[in-house]
Amino acid sequence: MTAQIIDGKKISMDIREELRPRVDLLTDKGAKPGLAVVLVGDDPASQVYVRNKERACEKLGILSVKHDLSQETSQEELLALVENLNQDPSIHGVLVQLPLPSHINEKEILYAISPEKDVDGFHPQNLGRLVIGDPLFLPCTPWGVQELLLRSGVQVEGKNVVIFGRSNIVGKPLTMMLIQKAKGANATVTVCHTRTRNPEFFTRSADILIAAAGSPGLVTSEMVKEGAVVIDVGINKVNDRLVGDVDFEGVSKVASLITPVPGGAGPMTIAMLMANTVKAAEYRIGL
Repeated sequence: MTAQIIDGKKISMDIREELRPRVDLLTDKGAKPGLAVVLVGDDPASQVYVRNKERACEKLGILSVKHDLSQETSQEELLALVENLNQDPSIHGVLVQLPLPSHINEKEILYAISPEKDVDGFHPQNLGRLVIGDPLFLPCTPWGVQELLLRSGVQVEGKNVVIFGRSNIVGKPLTMMLIQKAKGANATVTVCHTRTRNPEFFTRSADILIAAAGSPGLVTSEMVKEGAVVIDVGINKVNDRLVGDVDFEGVSKVASLITPVPGGAGPMTIAMLMANTVKAAEYRIGL
């Protein structure tokens, strides 16, 4: 068996094209969507992510405002900027690029973003709404994973899903999304992590296996049930190459569907960020 590749680049472009008429309608109504991205410091990976977000905004006609701050920016200065963006009527989404310098309290900054502009979906109010099944904004990477499955024709309802990773960014919110009584959900979800004993016992029972642990080559072919769908969310740099959490060469001989790295889950994150920004603008004017 050779797995079929799930093309995240193509699916993400389809989503962006679906957003275009919504952006045009908002712009015609004088409510052009606006996204502010705050970058603190000079982390190379963060700079690449921010450039990609700016390009995506430009192509869709979304206002993109970048705030490039020095590594020495204080907690108080960053909080003041976030509050100004919360009050700015031209800005519908506020994103503070992570990670932040060690002297800044990341949690306090994320909590300071207005829930109605929290297009990353990390504010506790938005996460709480996700848990009870009434989300305003879904976290971008988990939402992207769900869309990959839906748009690839993968039946999630009633399936055994194993998520390897319990981060607040991917593992936990994705678990909440996939157990909801909703389209693309209704799954039985197991979460594995660094303290899980014999994780292969769980992963070999997975109809859908999602790797989001940040550990290169963590998932091998021996851990995957034949015919399983494998989504690799990991992005790791090894010897100047980007690789995922999945041993792609080995696992692709066992799985039925698999995402590559790069070109799988990564492009979906930015597409869903654009979708959340458009939704925030629509929400503002009552659409």
